[in-house]
Amino acid sequence: MIAVLRLVSFLEGVSFLLLLGIAMPLKYFFHQPVLVPYAGMFHGAMFVGFLVLLLVACQVKRWSVKVFVIGLVASLLPFMPFWFERYIYRLELERIDDD
Repeated sequence: MIAVLRLVSFLEGVSFLLLLGIAMPLKYFFHQPVLVPYAGMFHGAMFVGFLVLLLVACQVKRWSVKVFVIGLVASLLPFMPFWFERYIYRLELERIDDD
């Protein structure tokens, strides 16, 4: 489950950067909106999938509401999904060390 969450977090971050860094500039600076629907749809799917997986992971792993809120905020800011992916990786390492 955590591996899937980490993967979706990474893909959500990539899709966000593609949308903001490639598709939107092409649309507004070069009047080529062709990538926006595809990048937007992919990013939307990854965003929703990330939030659903994060909610399920928080319940299964008994993570605090704080972890969910950090993930939610991270999903709204460019580059932060990559940081959050490492954050949950460290959470799991700490859990393994404690056991």
